[in-house]
Amino acid sequence: MREVMPELLDWWRDGQTVGVATVVATWRSAPRPAGASMLVGPGGEAVGSVSGGCVEGAVYELSQEVVASGEPVLERYGISDDDAFAVGLTCGGILDVFVEKVSRETFPELEAVAEDVRAGRPVAVATVIEHPDPTRLGRRIVVRPDEVTGTFGLTGSVGSLGSTRADDAVVDDARGLLAAGRSETLTYGPDGERRGEGMRVFVSAYAPKPRMLVFGAIDFAAAVAKVGAFLGYYVTVCDARPVFATKSRFKDADEVVVEWPHRYLAAEVEAGRVDSRTVLAVLTHDPKFDVPLLEVALRLPDVAYIGAMGSRRTHDDRLKRLVEAGLTPEEIGRLSSPIGLDLGARTPEETAVSIAAEIIALRWGGDGGRLGEREGPIHHTAPR
Repeated sequence: MREVMPELLDWWRDGQTVGVATVVATWRSAPRPAGASMLVGPGGEAVGSVSGGCVEGAVYELSQEVVASGEPVLERYGISDDDAFAVGLTCGGILDVFVEKVSRETFPELEAVAEDVRAGRPVAVATVIEHPDPTRLGRRIVVRPDEVTGTFGLTGSVGSLGSTRADDAVVDDARGLLAAGRSETLTYGPDGERRGEGMRVFVSAYAPKPRMLVFGAIDFAAAVAKVGAFLGYYVTVCDARPVFATKSRFKDADEVVVEWPHRYLAAEVEAGRVDSRTVLAVLTHDPKFDVPLLEVALRLPDVAYIGAMGSRRTHDDRLKRLVEAGLTPEEIGRLSSPIGLDLGARTPEETAVSIAAEIIALRWGGDGGRLGEREGPIHHTAPR
């Protein structure tokens, strides 16, 4: 919903009612991820997408019906083997889409949630999308690291998914998803039992942007910062040389820091600003910078990616120095070096694409091969 939040908030502030369709689960080659949303505005306007065009027409009509009836609906869309022209995903994927009406009455916390998202504060919205008791459908709670609030917009008491047991289970799991920056549909027993079925809850997690730390204020760093920003990272460029580490050279970076890289990284870790979604691109290929930095980076318990630029000779020398520094084979094995996938890249921009491709491949479990030369699904499930 992040992409359509501005339009939704404008209608909400005007006291309007909006149909909101959200992808809550996907299978196979579904074109849009969980959390993607489409709005149907009070004047019939369509904003956003749930499938890239495959089922938008059907979802649009269903959204209008939900606004009229006030009853939320969970609908599954997928390709029909018997009739390829039936309403469905011609790409072969399957989507679960939850459609609800949103207004000041049904979602009074929306403005506060939107402000958290805008300010980069972590917040998750947990919504009941399936339950044997239809009065529980659409109930939601808003989960922050240190606070829980909620309303239904339907029947029941404010601030609960229906029982203390259900609240406790969902809040605990939602905070885990929030820490990981991942949205997901969770399954429980009807009263929140951990082992059971009947209640499904979609947790839409709005975590701060993941971080990309680029070390080395060189021309390749400017290209990596640009593609990192395009991919949605909060990009920091760090270099110890003030004459090179300037904002004017790195316009696409969110911040440019003048500091010795290993000191900066250690300070960020100590401050809790490096997590399992953080990616590190070490582009200095100078041992006095990158070896102390990699000593810190490779000993971190959990980051998404650590890549280092350099020739084969630089790589071999770097490995020797890291061994001499006392790093274990397991720690050194976390290093992607030379950095990037083999795309035949030459220019800084092409190299930045190869680095981004490696980051994406590791995130989703791809291997960088050509899709046209293989069979099976083209989308991978994120590794846990």
